[in-house]
Amino acid sequence: MLTKAGTDTEIASLMAEIGRQARAASGPLAIASAERKHAALIAMAEALIRRKDEILAANALDIANAEEAGLTSAMLDRLKLDNSRIRAMADGVRAIAELKDPVGEIIAEWDRPNGLHIERVRTPLGVVGVIYESRPNVTADAGALCLKSGNAVILRGGSDSAHSTAVIHAALIEGLKAAGLPEDAIQIVPTTDRAAVGEMLKGLQGNIDVIIPRGGKSLVARVQSEARVPVFAHLEGLCHLYIDGSAGLAMARRIAVNAKMRRTGICGAAETLLVDRAVASTHLVPILEDLHKASCEIRGSAEVQALFPDAKPASEEDWSTEYLDAIISVALVDGVGGAIRHIDRYSSHHTEAIIAEDERAVERFFNEIDSAILLHNASTQFADGGEFGMGAEIGIATGKMHARGPVGVEQLTSFKYRVRGNGQTRP
Repeated sequence: MLTKAGTDTEIASLMAEIGRQARAASGPLAIASAERKHAALIAMAEALIRRKDEILAANALDIANAEEAGLTSAMLDRLKLDNSRIRAMADGVRAIAELKDPVGEIIAEWDRPNGLHIERVRTPLGVVGVIYESRPNVTADAGALCLKSGNAVILRGGSDSAHSTAVIHAALIEGLKAAGLPEDAIQIVPTTDRAAVGEMLKGLQGNIDVIIPRGGKSLVARVQSEARVPVFAHLEGLCHLYIDGSAGLAMARRIAVNAKMRRTGICGAAETLLVDRAVASTHLVPILEDLHKASCEIRGSAEVQALFPDAKPASEEDWSTEYLDAIISVALVDGVGGAIRHIDRYSSHHTEAIIAEDERAVERFFNEIDSAILLHNASTQFADGGEFGMGAEIGIATGKMHARGPVGVEQLTSFKYRVRGNGQTRP
């Protein structure tokens, strides 16, 4: 169970020990067989189901505390677990177990004229630090992905999910024990003190190889500002849905409602709707009526308000706001070029979608927009590692170095070169 810690010195000592334990566990984990890791993951999934009632009871405590603290409905949705979400968590762990083991995979190989044979081979990163808020399922996703990719992991969940995280972590430890793998391979930080995060960002005396933040803008900003180790940044999901003049209305209506309202509190939820002026008279009002009927608040430009009086006025701030709630900002644009210009100005480079039948518009959208995930005729809610066939993800990386998009097992590896010779010396 997460608790408050004492002095900064005590926290630094605690975190340093966690780092040393993780580093010690990373060695045997890096060379663990695919079969042993598979067995551990299957045992973890079974333990999650077996502990279902315990997880639900712990989550009920977290929900009650969160409601008392005044968390928004969107944040409560992120925090809440039920039978189906626990089953989905276990299914995600099983799906990760069935993925091809990336460790030791030969990515490329070639021969040199001097007879040397060179191989580029996947290797674990080492020790991964994951700092996240609200979502207790990240505990299982991150633990399973790091195990599959041969990495030890230090998990620092939010205080709002403390009870849920503790029980989920216990299920993961069951799996490690069952397979004879070191228990320190998956550790949770046992304190809610923010100083523990500061120690992780310092690298725990060289024992953390990469940090992955998954949370709000303030968390990611702090990590990017203070981290002394590499960061896979999961920036806010300021996702755009563009309805092109060539879009079929029925498809556009269906996708718009799903992209915004399926789950409003996830990073793949659409936050801004852009509609081609060429179809404003035919497409805009039906789509906004559907969203309005689904209890979504519409914040529109002056043009949008003129066509849909139920829309509230959109401010400049709205175009750069990740609502994580049943709110969407709406603007009219001049075709795909106008959509690209709006997205370039306001996007967080997470996920953007175009609904169109004109292949030239689609190609231009795909070629000119620089975001991690681009979709054509599909909901932005597919921005998810599980939907990509990765089993799960630790986050959606919005940077450009090493990992981009869903961070799964392959993205949690690096590589080394193996060079085989038969007595060559360099002249």
